[in-house]
Amino acid sequence: MTIFEKILGTREFTGWHMLGVLVLFFGTIISVNLTLAYYANSTWTGLVVPNSYVASQHFNDVTAEKRRQAALGWSAKMDYEDGVFFVDLTDPDGNAIRDAVIAAKIGHPVQDRDDQTVTLLAEGGARYAAEVALRPGVWNVDLSVTGPKGEVWTRAIRFMVKG
Repeated sequence: MTIFEKILGTREFTGWHMLGVLVLFFGTIISVNLTLAYYANSTWTGLVVPNSYVASQHFNDVTAEKRRQAALGWSAKMDYEDGVFFVDLTDPDGNAIRDAVIAAKIGHPVQDRDDQTVTLLAEGGARYAAEVALRPGVWNVDLSVTGPKGEVWTRAIRFMVKG
């Protein structure tokens, strides 16, 4: 007795059996593809700019601005603990940058449901802080700093909140 006879009994394998196998096989593939297509279409669009052609027209200006900001040599070190988001802002020599105005847009990398913008207040030295509730996971922060002399410095940083 073969394995097919054990599974199907003594009946023979007919065209209806083959049709059932084909429907189950292709039905599984099609349902998985439709499910994946739904989730791919209903989540993040992947767009960074609304119109890439218009954005490309400003490439040289954006590059010059990024170079000017890099020449400042500023650095930001972030931390998050007990519901408070901290940024330590220093110059190239490691000195604190005081009297700056810092805004931070904090959100998840993939969706914007939990995005929030906060203004960080000076706590003394190089430290600026703001209270914000963040769940454990990966977060992005877009810092926008206006220095004491009116300098503008921006930085996008990814960080992890541990649970």
